[in-house]
Amino acid sequence: MSFPDLPMRRLGMAAAAIMAVAVAGTAAAQSMVVRSTGPSASKYPTGTKLKSTDKVTLVNGDRVVLMQAGKTRTLSGPGTFGATGTVQVSQSMGTTVTRMIAKSPTMRSRGGATRGDNPVVTDIRAPNLWYLDYREGGTFCVADPATLLLWRPTMDTEELLTIEQAGKIEKVALVNGANFRKWPTDVMPVQYGVEYRLSGAGLPTPVRVRFAQMDSVPDTVEGSVDMLVAKGCSSQLNRLVDAMSEGDTAGG
Repeated sequence: MSFPDLPMRRLGMAAAAIMAVAVAGTAAAQSMVVRSTGPSASKYPTGTKLKSTDKVTLVNGDRVVLMQAGKTRTLSGPGTFGATGTVQVSQSMGTTVTRMIAKSPTMRSRGGATRGDNPVVTDIRAPNLWYLDYREGGTFCVADPATLLLWRPTMDTEELLTIEQAGKIEKVALVNGANFRKWPTDVMPVQYGVEYRLSGAGLPTPVRVRFAQMDSVPDTVEGSVDMLVAKGCSSQLNRLVDAMSEGDTAGG
């Protein structure tokens, strides 16, 4: 018994495989805008996808950070740049980013302040995306409501953080020697789409936070960026972009 159409079927399968590789290559060559500031920010908003053939034209004062294949590239105006380019990333930056997107981060105490006459350092970022840095307001994407952790950059003081929601008030003690404290889910469960007001604990002014639900926690940088952009979790996106940009190569 013969099957005269078998070679044609194999040819069709081979063509489909070639097409799939071509499509994957095209997708991989895309860049995404992950940060945009300056006069042209509205022209290249965060989340914009660029093909490899696209050009980015910037004026003086513009600064655009592109992500390609999990790495970042910073463009500064004025000038016209290709959407893709060679990016060099240090090994330490790769480790930092891996820790940043980890689903089950390791809690490590880290001081952000020094005693005595030395200045207090407050620009340390939370080492993981899913820690709630209570200094940052806006929408926050929650990986797991049951294990949500509050984080602060210092650990050498005793402070009280006040959380208010719909007239209910809860005070959380931040103890000396720890950067972390679990969100009080037993008395104030995490609710999505409602506003929480956080005050005290070194905050100069109250911070307002809304929680966004996630169907799953992304396990790649690209997936994390896509999800944070889609949910509007800008403070976490900025934290991730900062980590990615530590070792990027500027220019076009």
